[in-house]
Amino acid sequence: MNHIISNITEILLLIFLTIVFLQSGIDKLLHWKGNLSWLTGHFSKSLFKGSVPLLLAIILVMEMLSGILCGVGIFQFAIDGESTIGFYGAISSAVTLLMLLLGQRVAMDYEGAKTIVVYLIPTVFLVYLMQ
Repeated sequence: MNHIISNITEILLLIFLTIVFLQSGIDKLLHWKGNLSWLTGHFSKSLFKGSVPLLLAIILVMEMLSGILCGVGIFQFAIDGESTIGFYGAISSAVTLLMLLLGQRVAMDYEGAKTIVVYLIPTVFLVYLMQ
């Protein structure tokens, strides 16, 4: 219990990222065709137009990896107060969000890009806390 209290900020942020990325990754798995169809249209006038299936697969893997690492990091913090796995989860989450931000900017979806920044701010803060 002492490990949880002394690392509560990091744990809460890891829970946040676990929810964000596992939900998003699972949604992509369950609704692949719908996501692919929407994103193909979203990127139809960008340099990514021919790469949407590959890029969607990369984002799916990165989201699942980020969510799993953050989830395991929660338990590592709670059990022994260590942060190695959670730290890798936070870094992976930041990289994933930067990839999503790039996609939104390339698609000229500036409102979507602003939304990604809302997620990026606490993620970068978590990386800072855990280094």
